[in-house]
Amino acid sequence: MSGGLYRSANAARDGGPGAGGRPQDGATFISAEPLNQPAMESTAPPQEQVAEASAATNSAVMAVGSLVSRGTGFLRNLVIAAALGGALVGDAYTTAQILPGMVYEFLLGGVLTSVLIPVLVRRRKSDADGGQAYAQRLLTLAVLALGVAAVLAVALASPLTWLYGSGESTGDYSQLVTALARLMLPMIFFSGLSALISAVLNTRGHFAAPMWAPILNNLVVIGTAGLYIAVFGAEIVRPGDMTTGRVLLIGGGTLLGVAIQAAGLLPALRKVGFRWKLRFDFRALGLRELGRLGAWMICYVAVSQVGLIVLFNLLNRAGKENAAGPLIYNNVFLLLMTAHGIIAVSIITALMPRMSAAAADGRYADLAADLSRGTRTVTAVLAPIAVCYAVLATPIAFTLFRFGAFNEDNATATSIVLLAAALALVPFAVSQLFTFAFYALPDTRTPALINIPVVALRIGVQIVLFVAFSASFAGAGMMIGNAISYLAAAIGSAWLLRPRVGRIGLGEIMRTGGRVAVAALGSALVGLLVVKLLPGDDTPTRLEAIVQLVVGGAVIGGTYLGLAMVLRIGEITEVVGMVRRRLGR
Repeated sequence: MSGGLYRSANAARDGGPGAGGRPQDGATFISAEPLNQPAMESTAPPQEQVAEASAATNSAVMAVGSLVSRGTGFLRNLVIAAALGGALVGDAYTTAQILPGMVYEFLLGGVLTSVLIPVLVRRRKSDADGGQAYAQRLLTLAVLALGVAAVLAVALASPLTWLYGSGESTGDYSQLVTALARLMLPMIFFSGLSALISAVLNTRGHFAAPMWAPILNNLVVIGTAGLYIAVFGAEIVRPGDMTTGRVLLIGGGTLLGVAIQAAGLLPALRKVGFRWKLRFDFRALGLRELGRLGAWMICYVAVSQVGLIVLFNLLNRAGKENAAGPLIYNNVFLLLMTAHGIIAVSIITALMPRMSAAAADGRYADLAADLSRGTRTVTAVLAPIAVCYAVLATPIAFTLFRFGAFNEDNATATSIVLLAAALALVPFAVSQLFTFAFYALPDTRTPALINIPVVALRIGVQIVLFVAFSASFAGAGMMIGNAISYLAAAIGSAWLLRPRVGRIGLGEIMRTGGRVAVAALGSALVGLLVVKLLPGDDTPTRLEAIVQLVVGGAVIGGTYLGLAMVLRIGEITEVVGMVRRRLGR
């Protein structure tokens, strides 16, 4: 269930946090081997071996593309922070960037993943022309709809700023958000176009371009931020000091990145034999069926957007009091999504075909077993990362973000938010896994209904914490609200899944969770002790922060691994055993 900022699909997907409840863009690779089992040599017939080789090649391309995309996306955020700082101008940029993502997600994002891609796959198999005419109609309709949406959004930039910008539409800050939003809102068109082209390419077996095109976007924005620093300097300025030239450069460069990403996909369409022809016979699309299939996902997205509106209003209010605002929250959530994307999404992606096949065959016990194993694995593997985020929050913030206009106070505020975010990492990943179990059944209705009380709980906790504590705690309070809502989502999903799939091994999950908690606590205590003994205090120099990060991370990881072996946490010992076997070859 989403609790963070939205990353516009394929456009800024590695430049900010992603929405929950659906696969995270840019992180959809893992080996197709069963979890915790060594690889086996293929004994399939030649045709199947060719298919396996093709799948392995595609997976490798996606893996490398995902890693490079995430790396350049993270660098993109660092350069933006260095150029604009963690104060009001950086917050205005982040708020303006969320607006096209919000509109796109509501119009297309959720429906694309849950409805349009499966329909394109079916048409590809069933239509005599391989689904070419259907895809042409879909792209034609999408171009028209996205174009109209982009124009309307630009015209409504001021009301959108009021909605997300703490209820204000006047003043230097709101005027800056509106000016940046008018430049960025056309991203709706290019983001949607990019996502649809990627879907068409994927259904035709082409995965390279969709995985690598976002890197073009990231490089353009990195270059834009670098040019901004070269021309205007890396210094904190007030919103009223943002000249037209500054706004045009940073806002226009962000839009240009998304446009170049979409354009970079067009040659791949011709390569797979797809010819883009305008078709206006939209009745042949079966719009009624598409609407019926996508209704629950639209409900899911709409509820999540309410949570985002509240989140941004609270963060913008905090930012105006010189506390952690949208940009700092955005950077921390990206760290959260990096760990989730590399590990949890990989596990979920590996399990999803197995769970879907088991559900289709009525083998619900197998689905439950995979769900249980996935929960234990995600918990055991992500726990030490959560410990590192908590114990090493200060050196992480000062090592990664303390550059240019992102000053010492911003880095300190980042560390506080990251400490709270550590609590959300494991609950978020587990809640995602259970959500995908419903999709495997297949069922989009139940996750949409669960999302309603979950978002309501999140909003309630975030508002209470915002009112009860000072603005300096607001960013951390938002993360704590996320963590509580993710935990509630996981518990609610498990409760509703049991009547449908049977027992999911709750006892085994709790036993593993208990051992993981002991190992995590032990590694945290040892890590804290070592960091305290190292040079540097609450405001370390960059060299001191790097030393704390490297030494502390190694100590935490080694201690956790040792305790996991002593406590016999199977999900860790099996991985260690597999590595030993392969090293011994």
